[in-house]
Amino acid sequence: MTTSDFPAERELVIDRYVDAPRDLVWRCWTDPELLVKWFTPAPWKTRSASMDVRAGGSSMVVMESPEGELFPNPGIYLEVVEGEKLVFTDAYTEAWAPSEKPFMTGILTFADEGKGTRYRAVVRHWSVEDSKRHEEMGFHDGWGKATDQLEETAKSLAADA
Repeated sequence: MTTSDFPAERELVIDRYVDAPRDLVWRCWTDPELLVKWFTPAPWKTRSASMDVRAGGSSMVVMESPEGELFPNPGIYLEVVEGEKLVFTDAYTEAWAPSEKPFMTGILTFADEGKGTRYRAVVRHWSVEDSKRHEEMGFHDGWGKATDQLEETAKSLAADA
């Protein structure tokens, strides 16, 4: 499934119902303390996250492999619509400095659906090769597991409320 006129072979999509209110799903994506709890599918871990969630704000998410190798992922938010949409890219690092090798732009949308959230993650790549590599790295399985963890984290916030 693709969006607009963007080439399908350069786009990967997760489109799921998340059984948690939209505001809590949004919080899980925009609160660094929550993001580290769910973002990376096991056996990987998210070591740290810092986020300036505004258009032009920077983010840094550091993931750790099962072997203990750290993978910093700097980026910039391109668009932020409170509670509805996040657009980010790794094409730039903090202060709009171009990255060494841009890989993707993520477009996340959040919409009320019943008592839960329609969560859509569209990942656009710079090249067909990047998209294929991301898919071969396990995009659907990895982002799917991460979405399961996102749902669990958001539901735990609802239970605490």
